[in-house]
Formats: sequence, structure tokens, C-alpha cells
Amino acid sequence: MAMTQQAAGIRDVIDRFVKERFDTKAEKLSFDDPKYHALVEQFQHDAWIDDAARRVSQLQVVTHSLKPIHPDAKGSNLYVPPESLAKHQAVGSHVLPTDFDGDVVGNAAALDVYKFLKLEYDGKSLLERVLEGDAELARALSDTPEQSQAWMQSFAGITEPRGEHASHTRAKQVYWLTGEDAVEDCDFQLLAPLYATSLAHRVFQTINRDRFSDAAKEARKAKREGKLSEQEVHDYPNIASQKMGGTKPQNISQLNSERGGNNYLLASLPPAWSSRDIHPPLKVGSVLSRSGMFGRRKEVRALVGDLKRFLETNPNTDMHTRDLRDDYTTMIIDELILFTMQMHSLEPGWSADENCRLAEEEAFWLDPGRAQEDDEFRKARHEADWPDEIRHRFANWLNEALGGKLPLGDVEFRHWKKEIGHDASHQRLLDKDRRWMAALMEELGELEELEGGEGDE
Repeated sequence: MAMTQQAAGIRDVIDRFVKERFDTKAEKLSFDDPKYHALVEQFQHDAWIDDAARRVSQLQVVTHSLKPIHPDAKGSNLYVPPESLAKHQAVGSHVLPTDFDGDVVGNAAALDVYKFLKLEYDGKSLLERVLEGDAELARALSDTPEQSQAWMQSFAGITEPRGEHASHTRAKQVYWLTGEDAVEDCDFQLLAPLYATSLAHRVFQTINRDRFSDAAKEARKAKREGKLSEQEVHDYPNIASQKMGGTKPQNISQLNSERGGNNYLLASLPPAWSSRDIHPPLKVGSVLSRSGMFGRRKEVRALVGDLKRFLETNPNTDMHTRDLRDDYTTMIIDELILFTMQMHSLEPGWSADENCRLAEEEAFWLDPGRAQEDDEFRKARHEADWPDEIRHRFANWLNEALGGKLPLGDVEFRHWKKEIGHDASHQRLLDKDRRWMAALMEELGELEELEGGEGDE
């Protein structure tokens, strides 16, 4: 079979791939090592292609996978090209473009065969050419037409399901009402849902680009500063990430491994009510000063006033007095927790406003969402012991608010600080913040590893 210019180009792409794999495996072997000569034979063009055509049966290219439903499920996976699906208004795999990423499941040791099939020449992958029965690829694979066709037929099998379509005891099943009478069994269709892995991967790529790309960061900065930007800003409030595969995400699928096991879940929540009276504390140095925003709240003024009047009666230092004092303190701390949560409901990044003069620790406390987009803020917040500083400021504020006729000093200051430090609601809020911050740092670290490892095996 004569080699055309295009076939020669495809052959060159194949040979370079095979040589790179040979070089990787042979780099630590000496030329006189018998293993080196065995590798030379193994990586001859015909020998490697023949072995790849044999091992491809251990893999299946899919768009819809079962293992994300349950890692031990053994049922069918499907390869369904988006263009073959019916069009409708809901978002689904049918909206994927022609250059979508197919996933691959099967023996992880045979993934080099899939990487081979993903090689591109002239904008088209070898897998696409195989499925089209491309004559130029056939010429590139072998001078013998029969051998080329046999290999291409083997490679094309990577998109075919293994055996009959089947579910599994560990897979999920859903009874879907297709008729009108929910009492009649025959009006239901039994469905075995699969995970739309190609769609999930495109969603993951899109969200990461919208959240972490340089263009997205510049657009958000322009929005905060009230400047024009050609780049759109996309927000994903309350987004969650589902980890699949644990420490071995490759056991789920190739694309899951590329994502580090992360699969985004968009929030499906009812609208959150927020008061129009909640505004960011701009043009003030602290919300916990004598005239700060927190102390001016109606409920806080009432509680502080009641506690102050009680203490001014010079009550006996018995258990009743301590319990009543601690009850008032707990209610004031509850108001502080409510105030904190209301500040958290504001659009993240408000503390970056040029009119914000809050102490750094208070910005860390009240505007945690800014850490998602602001690298310097995130690093400083992660390294600072801001919770202790906030407890210190709260104790100072309460001492001052209760001052006047009351002889309050270091002993009372230490007591107020200890009370908020031991408060269960305060601790739950801090624990939630620590978990959120740890997850954010882990997610960003994994993203950097994924970006740094592109192209690696």
C-alpha cells in the first residue's frame, strides 16, 4: 500500500509517540543489558501496534459510566456520541461540542493505548480516524491492507459495550412513571442511571476556568473596583465537590483521575432571604469599637443594658449570679454569631473596597469568601490566628460597653474572652470555617498539581 504525504505525517506522529515511550522505559538501562534489547524488539512499530491492538480490549471509551454510581459495580458502560442524542431544553450530554472528551474505563495498565488513540494529526484524533475507517490511517499503520484493517477493527472496538447490556446489584435503579396511573406496575419503566462522565468533565473545566483563570480573576477585580471589563464574571454560590475514588481516582475512570477525583455539584437550594438592612462595615476601623456596628444593634444594646443594670446592683457572688451573668453573656455571643453570619451573606470581596478600613483580622473574620479569589488575602488569612484576635477584641468591647460605674478590668476581660472561646456556637462556626478553608486550600493545591502535570503519564 503506497504511503501518501498525509499517511506519512500520521506515521510520524505514531512513531514519535512510540519512541517517547521507549525512551522513558529504557533510560535507566545500559545498551548491553538484555532487557534493553528486549525493549527494542517490543517497541518496533509493527510489534507495538500489534500489542496495542491486543490490549485495547481491556479498555472501553465511554460517555456514560457506571463506576461513579458505585466503584464496585460491574455493569455496562455506554459510548453515546452527543450528536446521536435527542435535542431538548434541559442541559445534558446532547449539548456537548464535537471536540468533547470521551472517558475511558478498564485496566489502568493499558491506558497508554488510549493515549495512543488520542494522538492528533491535522486536527483529528486517531480514534476519530479509526471510527471513520480512514484510509490514510490504514496506510500509516501498515503496508499490508489486511493487517491495517485488522488493527483498525480492534481499535474501533474500544467504543463498543462489553457483552449484553446489564445492570448490577450495586448499581442504582429508578422506577420512572411513563403512564398515567401510579398504581399500575405496567405504567412504570425501570431505569438504570449512568454517570454522564463526559458532560461532568466539561462542567469541571468550565467552572475551573470561570473561578481560577487569570482572565476571571481580572474580571472580578474590575467588578470590585467598578471598572469596565470585556470578560464576563460567573459565580457558583454554595458549590460543592464530590470526591470519587479516594486515593485512587484512576480506579473510577481516566477523566476522574485527571480531575483528581473532584466532581462539582451545583447548589440546588431555595432562595436565601436577606435583609436590606445588612450593609458592609465601610469607613470604620472596627465593628467592635465603642461606636462600632455590632454594639449599635438594637438587640445587642438591650442585652448589654440588662447585664449592666444587673451587675450594678452588686449581686452576691453565688451560683445564681454566675448563671445569670453567663446567660446574658451567651445571648450576647449568640448575637455576635448572628452578626457574623449576616456579614458572610454579603457578596464576597466587599472588604477589598477602597472604603473598607477594617483591621485585617476583622476582614478575615467577616469576609471569608474573599479568600476564594484573592491569593494574598487567602495566604494571610490562612497564616493568621485571627480567631484569637477577634475573641480579644470582643472581650475588650464588652468590658468597655459595661464600663462606667462598674469596676471592670483584666479579670473580667479574661472571663469574657474565655466565655466566647468555650461557646459551642462560636466553636461550630470556627470548625465550619476551618473545614471550608482546608477544603479550599486542598482544592487549589490539587488544581495546581493537575495544571502542572498536564501531559505527564
